[in-house]
Amino acid sequence: MAASTLGEADLADIDARLAGTDTLLSTEYPGDDGSRQPVHTLYVPADRFRLDLPAQSGQAAAAAVAEFGGTVALAQAVGLGALAAELAPLVDAKLEREPIEDLRLDFEDGYGTRPDEEEDADAILAAERVAAAVAAGVAPPFIGIRFKCFEAPTRRRGIRTLDLFLSTLVANGPLPDGLVLTLPKVTTVEQVEAMVSLCERFEERLGLPAGRLRFEVQMETPQLIVAADGSVPVATLLHRADGRVSALHYGTYDYSASLQIAAAYQSMEHPAADFAKQVMQVAVAETGVRISDGSTNVIPVGDPDHVLEAWTLHARLVRRSLERGYYQGWDLHAAQLPTRYLATYAFYREGFAAAARRLDNYLHGSDATIMDEPATARALARFVVRGLECGALTADEVRAATGSEPAELIRLAHPKLNTKEAVS
Repeated sequence: MAASTLGEADLADIDARLAGTDTLLSTEYPGDDGSRQPVHTLYVPADRFRLDLPAQSGQAAAAAVAEFGGTVALAQAVGLGALAAELAPLVDAKLEREPIEDLRLDFEDGYGTRPDEEEDADAILAAERVAAAVAAGVAPPFIGIRFKCFEAPTRRRGIRTLDLFLSTLVANGPLPDGLVLTLPKVTTVEQVEAMVSLCERFEERLGLPAGRLRFEVQMETPQLIVAADGSVPVATLLHRADGRVSALHYGTYDYSASLQIAAAYQSMEHPAADFAKQVMQVAVAETGVRISDGSTNVIPVGDPDHVLEAWTLHARLVRRSLERGYYQGWDLHAAQLPTRYLATYAFYREGFAAAARRLDNYLHGSDATIMDEPATARALARFVVRGLECGALTADEVRAATGSEPAELIRLAHPKLNTKEAVS
């Protein structure tokens, strides 16, 4: 047996040299935490929220589809005819059972500027209604508010609305597990640090556990992509937020307008949008922070020809985002829910058979012609788990096709997790 050249002192020296890297990777790049990510966020003006809004949104979406001729007909019309029979019952059930996955009560652009006493009252009422919806079991899995941005003209108004909402919510019971706070129009890292400071103060004064409050950052300004000093603030802010940033959301129209793109060409698929989102995607890689695409403001209401054109556009944009690794997007109207779920479910169902076959082989050696590496197996498992979580796939289908329980695939998808409840 040959003698080794290096000794313990050599290895200890290398360990010491890389101690900083080890700490960086474990603290700043922990990977995804395995929690559910909604497939969309629906924004509504804060004063419009009622306990029955999710159910009414599902009913309105279903009525629009019925008027068109049914879910099969809509799937065929937007180019998903091959899967129409599979998609229709799943989407119909989704619109009845869980039409909204993530709901944001908007106090920003969708709410506008109103007298202080009116916004104060609406902030308190919104919190009371959210608490009541959660207690009644009718709230979406994720729900929260978007308050006004931290630019000087709106800063204090936004903070006051956030204060009234959180204080009232805490007074009406425990915070919802799926509470989401959205900080819009972020321009600098300092604005994110200010939000971190506010979260710390709220936790201390409202008796919340340290780290309980997290927030989304809306990427709506070019200054987050390239700063005056040439740095990339959208990456920096993630590492200056004490782990409190949960997601980056792309803002289609504010960002496009900042670049002086003509209104007719402002779109989620403009090259400028793709560049910004690719920077966001690289910035969040392995940090555990999620990304969300933006919205289209072409709403499927009104003239039947326009409705079909808008649905077709929305379905295509949803699919485009998914193919590029953006698993969440904005919806602005209940009529966009049918194509949100049709396009999303089609994405997962089209890829399911191949993913399941490769997972079965990786876990059970069922096909010697495929040799996937662990990283690819994790990606395959994440794909299937996402499909399960949103309702595109059923647990029985997954068991039959992969030979594995959902819990096993969750552990494969997120190996750093100790435990996670299986999708049932």
